[in-house]
Amino acid sequence: MSDIKRIETGPRMSQAVIAGGIVWLAGQVGEPGASVADQTRVVLEQVDRLLAEAGTDKTRIVSAQIWLADMADFAEMNAVWDQWVPQGHTPARATSEAKLATPDYKVEVIVTAVL
Repeated sequence: MSDIKRIETGPRMSQAVIAGGIVWLAGQVGEPGASVADQTRVVLEQVDRLLAEAGTDKTRIVSAQIWLADMADFAEMNAVWDQWVPQGHTPARATSEAKLATPDYKVEVIVTAVL
């Protein structure tokens, strides 16, 4: 049985959990009320930071789930994503529309990576 390591653990959730060579990130959100592009940039910076703390990076992401409050923002989010994601290392990905925790959030990203 492998050890479990938790990063930025709070009373409700951890921002990342590592077990068995896999890193699961909690849903990352940006600055409430900011544009979709700005929220996406902040989210991806947080993903980079958490993956680095876990001992991996975005080239090791195997899966991404992206939740948009409005699918009309798909192109705006993708413009930021496409600049960030390393070509040749793009993960499996799904993007869906969902009501997020607050109307001020426009995008939430969840990733799974390997060490």
